[in-house]
Amino acid sequence: MKSLEEILAIARSIGWGASYLLRSYYHGGLNNPELDIPDKDGPVTAADIAVNRYILDRLQTNLGNQDFAYISEETYNAQTDGQLSQPWVWIIDPLDGTRDFIDKTGEYAIHIALVKDSRPVLAVVAWPEAEKLYYATVGGGTFVETRDGKVTPIRVAARDKLEDLTLVVSRTHRDRRFNQLLQQLPCQNQKSVGSVGCKIATIIEQQADVYISLSGKSAPKDWDLAAPELILTEAGGNFTHFDGTPLKYNQGDVNQWGGLLASNGHCHAELCKEAERILAELEGREK
Repeated sequence: MKSLEEILAIARSIGWGASYLLRSYYHGGLNNPELDIPDKDGPVTAADIAVNRYILDRLQTNLGNQDFAYISEETYNAQTDGQLSQPWVWIIDPLDGTRDFIDKTGEYAIHIALVKDSRPVLAVVAWPEAEKLYYATVGGGTFVETRDGKVTPIRVAARDKLEDLTLVVSRTHRDRRFNQLLQQLPCQNQKSVGSVGCKIATIIEQQADVYISLSGKSAPKDWDLAAPELILTEAGGNFTHFDGTPLKYNQGDVNQWGGLLASNGHCHAELCKEAERILAELEGREK
């Protein structure tokens, strides 16, 4: 098998190629009749399908299927029982933030993560409209690469006072319970950003500090979180369940249920405890 550095070079190249392909759909306009494919969970466009095919084809051509398994949002069979048996698994989201793609906010991303024994070891998150690609390997730090080829190490902000922290939140996907949680947190500064990948990039770029996911009728999936988690943690941040336990991937159920909190790493445990306390009070009132 190739070294992690060689695999990363391949993943970065694929990330840029996928980014250019996705932008060609984005700037081609939504009058294209191909950009209208219904999906049971929400909007899926021809762009999702094309970029998914491009990423899988390039990965499998370069790396094969003997050492690696592949989980992709667009090809995953929800009826599959149990986790994939290979220790190395690629987890891919060809278009994170499809609604933002359709609504033309520019806040959509591409996630490519390599997971070993349930934890990410390599990640690429491309933000096509920012023309940036974030990448990380476990223990190797996080870097941002721009279209001109410039590579810069990147770290989260040092803000460490609860009241000074900024939450990055969605414009949609916010039910009553989640809004009540946000209203009672000690940090009340908010910034609205689209996809999860773009939210985490916003934290890495020091424009925000905290992201919270609270599952309700649905939950974020492995492909929503695996790549963003690693680029955040390798940039000095933290990403856990509210109880402090790490996220695990390729566990059979691709849903990441419960409360999840990503932060710049400062006040992380305190915020997790506060979120748990608030939720317990809310649930107590509803009984």
